[in-house]
Amino acid sequence: MKKYLLDCEAVSSGAEFWDLYLRIVSPEGAGFFGRNLDAFWDATAGGGPGWPGNCQIVVVNTGLLAHRNGDFLKKFKEVARDIPLCVGVEVIFK
Repeated sequence: MKKYLLDCEAVSSGAEFWDLYLRIVSPEGAGFFGRNLDAFWDATAGGGPGWPGNCQIVVVNTGLLAHRNGDFLKKFKEVARDIPLCVGVEVIFK
């Protein structure tokens, strides 16, 4: 299983987060990925554009993002928590 580290130390918006996700994970169908929470759900739970493959995504240093865009981070955590275990994608926040 691949493991990706998304270091959000300099990330302060959803747009910057999706830039980081696409740069680090380089998912299948990246050019068609919608760069939002619905698209991430579709990618991980249904194998849509942006599918990262079987992997563990570790999200760290979310302090700036929480401060500037806490609503996005809260919703992202909810989406990540609800990804079915059977799809092979695990998102961990540290």
